[in-house]
Amino acid sequence: MFDIISSLKTKCNPATLEKTLHLAIEIAREGREGKRIGTFFVVGDEKNVLNMSRNMILDPLLGHPDDAKRIDDPDMRETIKELSQLDGAFIVSDKGVVISACRYIDSSAKGIELPLGLGSRHVAGASISKETKAVSIVVSESSVIRIFIAGKLVTEIMPELWLVDKSIHLKEPYVEEKLMDMKILSKED
Repeated sequence: MFDIISSLKTKCNPATLEKTLHLAIEIAREGREGKRIGTFFVVGDEKNVLNMSRNMILDPLLGHPDDAKRIDDPDMRETIKELSQLDGAFIVSDKGVVISACRYIDSSAKGIELPLGLGSRHVAGASISKETKAVSIVVSESSVIRIFIAGKLVTEIMPELWLVDKSIHLKEPYVEEKLMDMKILSKED
């Protein structure tokens, strides 16, 4: 998985990006309470991201110490899986702290070109990655994970091989690789 992360042209902390991506894959595979769910993470450039977003509800992570909100903490990971059933984005600092949940991203579709079939979560992910130096990791309700950098869809991950023929939105040319039981498509430079 680290090869995928390191191939992305970004200034985000690769270790934080990898841990967040692993969690996104778990959510895509497991869902919650027998249902597939969608969610998304915005990683890095947290000050600008917070300035371009607002809470949709009272932030369930507000007031908790940073040590308890680390993306690699098993308890926090389970908390995120529960909270991912709610609307909004998770904001993850470059240092790996989940600093906010249930965030509404003030986004614009202006200048964003997405394939048909991708919804508002994808527009918000593409938009915030275009307006900041953050990376967006979007988990679709179809279980496909999409990564946006600089407003562009750069990677699609199908955590289950049966999804491959149904869910590809990345335009060619792309590099295709199989990792364990996942298929990963990444834009070529």
